[in-house]
Amino acid sequence: MANITRWNPMREIAAMQNLMDRMFEDTVRGINTSGGLGGSALALDVHEDEKSYTVTTALPGVDAEGVKINLHEDVLTIEAELPERKIEREGTRTLIQERSYGRFSRTIRLPHTINAEGVEAHYEDGILTLTLPKAENALPRAIPVKRLGANNS
Repeated sequence: MANITRWNPMREIAAMQNLMDRMFEDTVRGINTSGGLGGSALALDVHEDEKSYTVTTALPGVDAEGVKINLHEDVLTIEAELPERKIEREGTRTLIQERSYGRFSRTIRLPHTINAEGVEAHYEDGILTLTLPKAENALPRAIPVKRLGANNS
């Protein structure tokens, strides 16, 4: 005797929707090369005040010794490497692996000349903070106004 199964188009539409959602998430994750450790580029926060720039980036899981910072002709480069950490236990299998690993870098050109001797780098709890003081010739200066008149010789 043959079994008859009722066809449910909603079940197939839901399965197709799940497939499309997964495909879209994978595509977006692959395109995200500028955010965090989601790609090969580091996400930076860059702030400026009158005297300096402050650059901050998150490097979770990276040792301070594994971070390289280079400043050459007002071009700042930050490089780091996060080693892959695999958990291998008997009877387990990986279902999702979204954490990134590998080599990450970012290079930016700063708009003003930097005083290279005054640059400071601090690394705490996976957050790298650079303070880049502007060179004296790049700092704003007040220009005194001289009064011209009959009494001035």
